[in-house]
Amino acid sequence: MYTGRRYFILVLLFIASMINYIDRAALSILAPYITTDLNVNKAELGLIFSSFAIGYAVFCFVGGWLADKYGPRRIFAGAMGLWSLFAGLTCAAFNFTSLFIIRVIFGAAEGPMGSVTNKTIVKWFPARERARAVGVSFSGNPMGGAVSAPIVAASALAFGWRMTFVGMMLIGFVWVVVWLIATKGSEAPKEEADARTVAETVGNDLPDEKLSYYLKQPIILFTALAFFAYSYILFFFMTWFPSYLLDARGLNMRDMSIANVLPWLLGFVGLISGGFISDYIYKLTNNLLFSRKVIIVVGLIIAAICITASALVLNLYGAIALMSVGMFAMYVTTSCYWAIVQDTVKGNNVGAVSGFIHFLANLAGVFAPMLTGFIVQGTGQYYSAFYLVGALAIGSAVLLMLGGKKQTIA
Repeated sequence: MYTGRRYFILVLLFIASMINYIDRAALSILAPYITTDLNVNKAELGLIFSSFAIGYAVFCFVGGWLADKYGPRRIFAGAMGLWSLFAGLTCAAFNFTSLFIIRVIFGAAEGPMGSVTNKTIVKWFPARERARAVGVSFSGNPMGGAVSAPIVAASALAFGWRMTFVGMMLIGFVWVVVWLIATKGSEAPKEEADARTVAETVGNDLPDEKLSYYLKQPIILFTALAFFAYSYILFFFMTWFPSYLLDARGLNMRDMSIANVLPWLLGFVGLISGGFISDYIYKLTNNLLFSRKVIIVVGLIIAAICITASALVLNLYGAIALMSVGMFAMYVTTSCYWAIVQDTVKGNNVGAVSGFIHFLANLAGVFAPMLTGFIVQGTGQYYSAFYLVGALAIGSAVLLMLGGKKQTIA
């Protein structure tokens, strides 16, 4: 019963990932309305985009530790409920400061999601299925990004931007109720034992070490650095690409919402396929770490080239096509960051180590929107912001390739 039940849990994780990205992408899509109503300039908008990541980055680590201590069921429900509440409270923002504070708390509530999802997958899935389970669950992120633009834009045109945030709050509350019902009893002693039997079918037989030991290992640190570059691309795209299409490419709100869909859809395909490709490479090479690293290195380099080139081409469709391929390549790498942790860290510390690399990665969420805002405000154009994205992605890929050659944990 427990074994079959995990696939419904995976569906819920996928839906949670969709809600997660719809909620966080909504502000970027509605930025033209919000900046007008609240009298916010480009530099201030960049700070507001960054405010989300201030709370988010800190609670990536805290959320993982809490999931290890109290179990993912309760932490996930609490996180979803709190971030949905503050998504709804966005409607009450009346100036730059109030919106900044709301977004910090909203980000803090979303922070545990990545590491708690990873902890949930370790608990419910055997090692041989985890990369695929991570890919499926997190593929809800780009799918949420894909549907967010048309749904959020249509809702704002029909009901106004403030009521749009209230609607997102209600959707999150419904998910919490379903999650609590579906996972009821899953953290009782007998169910925990059943879960461990499933999860250890293809073992996590690594030696148990203290958390501090894992946080000093080169493979963890270089993985976190590559994850930082991934997150920089992601936050740059999520926060500023809609404004880029409006400002630099001259689209209106309707056309922007349509153009914004394709990169997210290809990102969805990339995320779904990345785990399967990595698992297939492992079968061919019998080298677990290589099968994860090669996906990250190649994916980030392709993403860097395509995203940088998208700013240089004059044709709008060419720019969107290049950005879409770049997002596909970036998202192919997603499951591999988490899989490296799952493959190299003892189950008792998976949540905390996942939270640690997610914390470091999501510091990019502070810097990417803020730096882009200052660049655009100061120069009046987006080129330098695109170049910075490409340089970070290539640099981190090279460092992971050269600096993480040997697995030092197992």
